[in-house]
Amino acid sequence: MTDTRSASRRITDEVTSWPGVTAGPGRRGEFAFKIGPRALGHLHGDRVAHLSFPKDVWQRLYDEGRVDYHPVFPGKPGPASRRIENDDVILEFTDQGLTALELSALQANHHAIDVQVTH
Repeated sequence: MTDTRSASRRITDEVTSWPGVTAGPGRRGEFAFKIGPRALGHLHGDRVAHLSFPKDVWQRLYDEGRVDYHPVFPGKPGPASRRIENDDVILEFTDQGLTALELSALQANHHAIDVQVTH
């Protein structure tokens, strides 16, 4: 059966199913994902996701063609942009995907955040 939910709804449903993750409108018209006060990233409708990674993770994802530079930070590793072009991109937001990588990195770098990904 075909999933008729929009890309942003499918991503939101997945990411907010993780413990401790909340979502809602951001300050600049984006739809933001957070763990407590820390931002995981945000969506601009069904078109693009903006995420932030440690530089080594970002470089690997960039080398694999999975992310590009964030348009506000061109040439700066870390802030990332990912166009939402098809269902394959949506699948990258599962427990093995982009936001899960970011969540893991956030946990590793900020031990005060006690979140476990259990998917």
